[in-house]
Amino acid sequence: MNKEVVFDEKGLVPAVVQDVRTREVLTLAYMSEESLEKTMESGETWFYSRSRNELWHKGATSGNTQRVVEIKKDCDRDALVVLVEPNGPACHTGARSCFDEKIYENSIENRVSEENEAFSILSTLQNVIKSREETMPEGAYTTYLFEKGVDKILKKVGEEAAEVIIAAKNRDREELKWESADLLFHLLVLLQEQKVPLQEVLGVLQERHNN
Repeated sequence: MNKEVVFDEKGLVPAVVQDVRTREVLTLAYMSEESLEKTMESGETWFYSRSRNELWHKGATSGNTQRVVEIKKDCDRDALVVLVEPNGPACHTGARSCFDEKIYENSIENRVSEENEAFSILSTLQNVIKSREETMPEGAYTTYLFEKGVDKILKKVGEEAAEVIIAAKNRDREELKWESADLLFHLLVLLQEQKVPLQEVLGVLQERHNN
């Protein structure tokens, strides 16, 4: 491990954690050699707390774990980028990202950032739906859909698609927004029921775009 990563005098290396889908920076933490090894062994992020002087497993108590997809080192081998699939907020405040407060804003760049943030809700919603299927909380609408099975989910997708068509035909902009949101939600539920990750669908779009 020491040959691959250079740790500082305290035996730590900074790790920038990013959402693998949106590339949003979620947090900056530190890893020791042991926590890095645990991260690679478990497939979930482990860090070293400088304030408590101990290892900590992200999400061990909150459930907001981070599944590691890839770890990269910089050219000097003294900093890491950890690409993850977050299962909930990254920040202890409950925010999706620890980097939630602006100190400078470029209006043009901010417009791009807002667009990226808007699309990140799809990733967040996919994680919530996946969690609902695994835990099946009582009273949740998603639980109801999964309990009823694929036929019910397909029926809802069809109904919402029809509502989108009607709203568009009527030139009802507000109704079209609401019905489109309903269709996207139920499509995500269907993808989860069929175990087809959203990123695979987006990958098809990317491939078509590249060609």
